[in-house]
Amino acid sequence: MAESIHSNPEWEMKLHGYGYDSVVKSYCRICHGGCGVLVYVKDGTVVKIEGDPECPTNHGSMCPKGMATLQLAYHPDRVLYPLKRAGGKGEGKWQRISWDEALDTISTKFKQVKEKCGAEAIAVGYGTGRDYEVYLYRFANLLGTPNVLTAGHQCYGSRIAVTTVTCGNLPVCDYEREPKCVVVWGNNVVWTNPDEYKGESLSRALSKGAKLIVVDPRLTYLAGRADVWLQLRPGTDTALAFGLLNVIINEELYDKEFVEKYVYGWEKFIERVREYPLDKVEEITWVPVEKIREAARLYAQTKPACIQWGISIEQTINCIDNNRILTDLMAITGNLDVPGGNVLFVPPPIRVASKFGAHRQLPPEQRKKRLGGETFRLANRIAVLTPKVVWDAILTGKPYPVKALLLHGTNPVITRANANEVYLALSQVEFMAVADFFLTPTAELADIVLPAATWLEIDHVADCWKRHGYVFARRKVVQIGECWSDHKIFNELGKRMGQGEYWSDDVEGDLDYMLEPSGLTWKQFKEKGYLRGKMEYRKYEKQGFSTPTRKVELYSTVLEDLGYDPLPQYREAPESPVSKPEMAKEYPYILTTGFRSPVFFHSEHRMIPWLREIHPDPIVEIHPQVAEKCGIKDGDWVFIESPRGRVKQRARLTIGIDPRVVAAQHGWWFPEIKDPGHGWNTSNINILTNNALEHADPTMGSNNLRALLCKIYAAEESEG
Repeated sequence: MAESIHSNPEWEMKLHGYGYDSVVKSYCRICHGGCGVLVYVKDGTVVKIEGDPECPTNHGSMCPKGMATLQLAYHPDRVLYPLKRAGGKGEGKWQRISWDEALDTISTKFKQVKEKCGAEAIAVGYGTGRDYEVYLYRFANLLGTPNVLTAGHQCYGSRIAVTTVTCGNLPVCDYEREPKCVVVWGNNVVWTNPDEYKGESLSRALSKGAKLIVVDPRLTYLAGRADVWLQLRPGTDTALAFGLLNVIINEELYDKEFVEKYVYGWEKFIERVREYPLDKVEEITWVPVEKIREAARLYAQTKPACIQWGISIEQTINCIDNNRILTDLMAITGNLDVPGGNVLFVPPPIRVASKFGAHRQLPPEQRKKRLGGETFRLANRIAVLTPKVVWDAILTGKPYPVKALLLHGTNPVITRANANEVYLALSQVEFMAVADFFLTPTAELADIVLPAATWLEIDHVADCWKRHGYVFARRKVVQIGECWSDHKIFNELGKRMGQGEYWSDDVEGDLDYMLEPSGLTWKQFKEKGYLRGKMEYRKYEKQGFSTPTRKVELYSTVLEDLGYDPLPQYREAPESPVSKPEMAKEYPYILTTGFRSPVFFHSEHRMIPWLREIHPDPIVEIHPQVAEKCGIKDGDWVFIESPRGRVKQRARLTIGIDPRVVAAQHGWWFPEIKDPGHGWNTSNINILTNNALEHADPTMGSNNLRALLCKIYAAEESEG
């Protein structure tokens, strides 16, 4: 257990005066994590959480989710003990068992499957930004399975994959060095605090006078605050970026010295940009030519400037080209790895995921068996896959059967495209174990459910997967029920699978191993609080970029070697008024899914009273013109329908969306519905989305979630 950090008289007086026994410094992980917190404890129970003003990333600010962690950790419906299914799948009948029985059951089944069908018949998966993927990959690689289900095919992993081959690492906004212009592209950081970022950092930059350009189909708070708002047609981001590049190149607003010395493929890149004149870009994107010019000039001529993008540009058929063309914009304007620009932060001295994850322990012959690896070759390069290939392997046995699943902190019935197919596959898989906080719609289909620990209940070197140059000491404050950290689960399960020589005796030993290059033990690190890599700017002047040509590859030699177009290109969404005009007659609106709420994290937290009170129902945004045409009033329940099904959400009327577009939330299920399905198919927007492989990004397998076709009409509240 963690010790109190406060021993001086002032804090002792404060603790005594308010009735607390101790206060512990830690780091939140209710969403992507990285916010410093002070956790107050009374009689062995956490009673209050607040932001830590000394934390260098959030400076004491906190989101509603972090403050509501108490209601998560102590929720009456939380899974506190291992469970095994006591009836048919999805019947909701469970029996409490011991940890030994749970882990023995899983390991016995895995050994049987491995012996009969090979390790590749077991798939291991996790949710987004979980911090424990280093342990999960170690377990999976030592097990011998190449099949790891992540969100990486369409979230962050794709960003890492393509920026690594373009400029050697992920460029991150350097808010500390005060950018004078920020482009927020498909992102709502002040609501969501995504990945490396905290909304507070952008707010500080804006308060100091930074110019703001926002690219978003919706009138978000940031779009309303922007100097230039580019309201584009969903799914056309790459075309818009080509428009900006057209202006910057034609008006010679690029950094000529940087381009001459540090860019590869300039002439061929220019030829590709010229394929997208501004009138063509306006036609594709709906953004007026003059708006494109204004944004391009503001970004290129205001130094330093940075671009912050989000996953909305990655959840399309243009996933990789969206990511690399924004990196190209940073590079040619001279905003790459300079103070206040998009920088390549230096990591702290710890063992990185590739070493800790024991990647070399996965034999080459097993790597070749990765599902979809030959099709989505860039995804294969970073050891991720698109989920569709796993569902197919379960349901059809092709190219080989998947018989068993181990899923940690993920709810694919709600969060993955084509939810009906996901539900069918998870209902039919021979064996599935799930580690989670609650009996989610996915966990209800499991054979074994393991009680996972919240961030209040674990010790960990946090944020070790991010590219912002920090790692933090997340400290165990309490023990609730029999909940275990995912790290401990992999450790103990790995030992039962014969991996003992690769795991320490306990969690602390693995943390010591991760920290060893820093010269610190876990005990020393948790008192220190955090580590930061020593930053150096313009590293390319000494060593070039970590690419085959040692330059920023506008023309990618790696993608060329993998058999892809070495230059970015724009692809029309496979389901749009342009690509499917006949379908658009029946489904006349462009559906963009996944817009965020500040109180939820994907499918999480809908059982937390404080958060649900703020946001009780799923929301779909429509323009008042559409509402009038369809007989819909603000707050009405409406059906949204695509060729794949229909769901019900509440209408929010807004002029901040184009009349041709409908924007719906994702992640919705209803814990208050006590049947085992928890209303998984009532408002789940992934009933409507498509996971067909031919509609996916050809390099990563990203699903096209941000540009589909739909119709919308009124529903009675009682209608399902």
